[in-house]
Amino acid sequence: MSIHAEINKTLRELTRLVPDGYFVGLHIRFAAPIMQFQTYPEAWSDHYTRQAYALRDPTIAWGFSEEGACRWSAFTLPDPFNILGEARRFGLNYGVTVSCGPISSRTIASFTSREREFRDDEIEMISQLVRRLHETTQPPEGLTKAQIEALRCIAAGDRHAAAAAKLGITQSAFKARLLSARERLMARTTAEAIQRAKEYRLL
Repeated sequence: MSIHAEINKTLRELTRLVPDGYFVGLHIRFAAPIMQFQTYPEAWSDHYTRQAYALRDPTIAWGFSEEGACRWSAFTLPDPFNILGEARRFGLNYGVTVSCGPISSRTIASFTSREREFRDDEIEMISQLVRRLHETTQPPEGLTKAQIEALRCIAAGDRHAAAAAKLGITQSAFKARLLSARERLMARTTAEAIQRAKEYRLL
């Protein structure tokens, strides 16, 4: 199964477990996740963005200070902007946050329920799925020389035919190198692969 197929399968399982909405930020580095997925109500997402809550969100603060899982009702961190109170106005009445991974590449995910608190067994299943996503999307330690050359050619503006000629290989071989680089970097497009490679300092 490809990495994208594995990610999509796990997200479908999360959606079945948590139909009321979630946010997953994978491998947060330099204040931004390498991938994120969210199914919160659109009205809440828009309000959250307009208010720049990410910088003050107690769920994110907890995720950076702890590993494991915690119901929002059990948080002891201050919430001076009443973000969790605001969330309830949009139907995010109960929630749990899950955090895993080293602080330099932390995954933080939050899940919400309109009707009730999450049970312990549900939190354990959610936590397992978050850990699976974290492990599946682990950034690579490096790229092969062939993958780096192919990405550099495209980053420099070369078209496939010109890049293949420059490297002394066929166009199909060049495309295969790009495909393997995209797969290794968990990128859907070559442009995304180049961006990720730069972010990981692999190019």
